[in-house]
Amino acid sequence: MTHPGGAGRQEVTVVLASNNPGKVDELRRLLPEWVRILTASDAGVTLPEETGTTFAANALLKARAAVQQTGHIALADDSGLEVDALGGEPGVRSARYAGEPTDDAANNALLLERLRAVPSAERTARFRSAVAIVTPEGREHVAEGTVEGVILEQPRGSGGFGYDPLFQPAGSDRTMAELATDEKNRISHRGRAFRAAAAWLLPILEAARREGSDGEIARRHEEKTELS
Repeated sequence: MTHPGGAGRQEVTVVLASNNPGKVDELRRLLPEWVRILTASDAGVTLPEETGTTFAANALLKARAAVQQTGHIALADDSGLEVDALGGEPGVRSARYAGEPTDDAANNALLLERLRAVPSAERTARFRSAVAIVTPEGREHVAEGTVEGVILEQPRGSGGFGYDPLFQPAGSDRTMAELATDEKNRISHRGRAFRAAAAWLLPILEAARREGSDGEIARRHEEKTELS
């Protein structure tokens, strides 16, 4: 597809290995209008089980799967909470800390129970996000973002999700759940990771657009898939 006003210049497709509309919006704000963003569902991607022991490993699992299934540049993320007094828990199990199905209230209750005897000064923690980019040619890059803070003894605020009501960022007197959306996005771990990932990715996208290589790689992928 030719981009209006860019003679012969094509759109470049990026597959975001997620179906979270908030992540799509975040990425959309960071990339040029000529980048077409497809969700996992849009692209027909079956996401793998997150079996990695780090956020980066899980993000790479998803991005690699998306590239293999579509032939397009792919981006994926994984994120969660690391509490120092708990040796980094809940970590990669943040969403499933209290078991399946995922339940924010149950996760928060379990976290508070495990920190019950931990004094305020030792309740340091951080949100960490890893964003992985994988290209059809095999280039891989992981960008990370963190936000430091402490875990409170009682939840506060009604915004956000997950552990936001318990997490107070360093230098703030409010929890993540009490911050306005714009304020949260400015400091959030995911926002920082996405911004760093977009900065690394942009030159690759610009080169693919100039060369028209995005469509050619995808066509070769489709031909290979049909023959296999």
